[in-house]
Amino acid sequence: MIEECLAVEFRVRNDGCPLAEATRESGVTVDARPPQRRSDGYDLLQFSAPESDELTEVLDEDDRISYLYVSRSDGRSRYRCLSKRPCVVRELIDGGLIVETLEYRDGVALIFGAVVGREVLNGVMAAAGETVGVRLERVYPMRADANEPPSQRWDLTPAQEECIRTALEMGYFSIPRGTSSQAVADELGISKSAFLERLRRGEAALFRQLFGSR
Repeated sequence: MIEECLAVEFRVRNDGCPLAEATRESGVTVDARPPQRRSDGYDLLQFSAPESDELTEVLDEDDRISYLYVSRSDGRSRYRCLSKRPCVVRELIDGGLIVETLEYRDGVALIFGAVVGREVLNGVMAAAGETVGVRLERVYPMRADANEPPSQRWDLTPAQEECIRTALEMGYFSIPRGTSSQAVADELGISKSAFLERLRRGEAALFRQLFGSR
């Protein structure tokens, strides 16, 4: 039995994945599920993003994308499609990474997940070493007696945790407010609307867990 589970965070640049390139061209952040490889060699991609005609157009015009389907609700678009070009995260999964959250932002993939044991981590790192632009950001034990990061303890995405933490550190929640939403967005390197959306979604996730789903 494996007694050690490790939490890991990767940042991937220069990934030729259609989702990475689409976020770079459209400026829209995408929250994705891990790609599912099919027997025909295509990857099934499922992801969501704020409603954006530009993002949809970029994906629709990409020759590597087929069978693009979009549904919309509550200001977000949910996509399903097949991709001829495998994403780098696929290599990490094959190496043993269990992906928990996957975000594409400005052409960069942010991956949070887990590996069961040091040997599996070595396999993931070997897979990462064979790809371009993969960097291990953090690795730490995932034990019952360990201090969990807020994103795990409160079921936040890494992007939501970063958003709330930065806003808190810059005095956004102070009375009177110590900074503006635009200033926090600039510090994060995202648009003001993206900051406010992540903030609201993160707050909603926290409030649901504190007070119940109602």
